[in-house]
Amino acid sequence: MEFADRADAGRRLAGRLGDLRGQDVVVLGLPRGGVPVAFEVARALRAPLDVIVVRKLGVPFQPELAMGAIGEDGVLIVNEEIVRHTGLGESDLGAARRREQAELDARVERFRRGLPRVGLEGRTAVVVDDGVATGATARAACQVARAHGARRVVLAVPVGSPDTMADLRRVADEVVSLQEPELFYAVGQWYREFGQTSDGEVVELLERAAMASSHARPGSAGGGPGGPGPARPPGEGPADPPGAARLMDPPDPPDLDEEVWIDGGFVELTGHLTVPAGAAGIVAFAHGSGSSRHSPRNRQVAAGLNRAGLGTLLFDLLTTGEELDRGNVFDIGLLADRLVAATGWLRDRPETGDARIGYFGASTGAAAALWAAAEPGADIAAVVSRGGRPDLAERRLGDVRAPTLLLVGGEDRQVLDLNRRAQERLRCQNRLTVVPGATHLFEEPGALEAVTGHARDWFDAHMR
Repeated sequence: MEFADRADAGRRLAGRLGDLRGQDVVVLGLPRGGVPVAFEVARALRAPLDVIVVRKLGVPFQPELAMGAIGEDGVLIVNEEIVRHTGLGESDLGAARRREQAELDARVERFRRGLPRVGLEGRTAVVVDDGVATGATARAACQVARAHGARRVVLAVPVGSPDTMADLRRVADEVVSLQEPELFYAVGQWYREFGQTSDGEVVELLERAAMASSHARPGSAGGGPGGPGPARPPGEGPADPPGAARLMDPPDPPDLDEEVWIDGGFVELTGHLTVPAGAAGIVAFAHGSGSSRHSPRNRQVAAGLNRAGLGTLLFDLLTTGEELDRGNVFDIGLLADRLVAATGWLRDRPETGDARIGYFGASTGAAAALWAAAEPGADIAAVVSRGGRPDLAERRLGDVRAPTLLLVGGEDRQVLDLNRRAQERLRCQNRLTVVPGATHLFEEPGALEAVTGHARDWFDAHMR
């Protein structure tokens, strides 16, 4: 059995864990590669998703041999047998613990962003990885989950070494694997796509799972992709943006919701495509300098568009290596070419080929969106610019044919002036909308919600 990718493996693995649905379960992904698998399991079980961050304590003269492990909240697991046979003492264990604690703390901060871990006391912990070779990390994760109070520990993996899996059955209460091939060399040999999972992807999946969980809880108020926000009593706070009630409706499961790889010419660009059932169109996002497809602001807007029945494509316009050259970040022509390539990729896919395409650009990404929309034969349904720098596409503004909405914060005075001057050069249907009291990043309460409402209405009007 070969898996297309980690998401495919997760969906198949979830089919073997169906008896856990409805039980008090927490799904724990081993970062980083185990999290995309765990995301699909958690979604199928309708269970909360978390990471389980552990660090193996290696024997100083044989690092691959674990004498113990550490987890969050001060959990320490010691393999007394290994310590005794190697002749190590308390000082050796303490030194290894101090050495690994710094890395554990750094990983916890990267993945959790200050949020507490999901409590395991009295619950069933389902520890998920993308595969098991030596099993050292999986063993440590099961031990740490039990130390955190899990009543029952289930280890679930798509593929594993038969000998290792047999050994792990002495650690977990139950071990579930889809295959344990005799000729096992490496986990990656059982996947067609086995690229490295980034820290950003882990954070994105955790936030998406948290948002889905908030929709599933009766009476909860959905926030952005960063998680649920507090409910606001009627009549308090800033006025809701147009159609705000629709923004809070729990979304139907999308027809497409997957990581994608886009042919950008000489490079491959990573993105995430979400298309609700019956979507009127798809909005491709072009982020600004210093940002990426993981931008919490763009993702919050994208989530609002999804709930309104619009598809979204969030993708990186530059590779990680290209981002190191600041010249690329402000090369509007290059960024526009990448957006054009992503548009062609959408039109070449059978699932999205007939969809109308819109652009949502932020900061320098707005310039790229306008530049791409000005290309001959672009046929873009609509463009929305958030805090954009249309001046960076000045010589192409007169060629834009797509209806264009310029959204600017009322306190972002310099950018507001640039947008007013750019508007004079536009020959297409256009509108400049000022969000009162908002600064460049729209961080003020209600500002980004207003952006989402205006953008949604603009795309709705020009895509349906």
